[in-house]
Amino acid sequence: MRKADLVSYIADYAGITKKDAEAALAGMTRGIETSLKRNEPVQLVGFGTFAVSHRKATTGRNPQTGAPIQIPARNGVRFKAGKKLNEALN
Repeated sequence: MRKADLVSYIADYAGITKKDAEAALAGMTRGIETSLKRNEPVQLVGFGTFAVSHRKATTGRNPQTGAPIQIPARNGVRFKAGKKLNEALN
């Protein structure tokens, strides 16, 4: 499902315009992003939890030359599905 498909689904489900649905989706994603930037997890009960995942710096290898390269530390996003979402899928 693409963003446009999700906006259409939200608009139909909630009985609102696509413009309002797109604004609601943008507000939700902006809220999640803002919270994660503050290193605060976002818990949507029944759906899941978004959290920041810290990865340490490591040494890797260039697959073409075999030379060691330094892979810097970075942050990523981790999502853990909630109970209701897992049950809906199984």
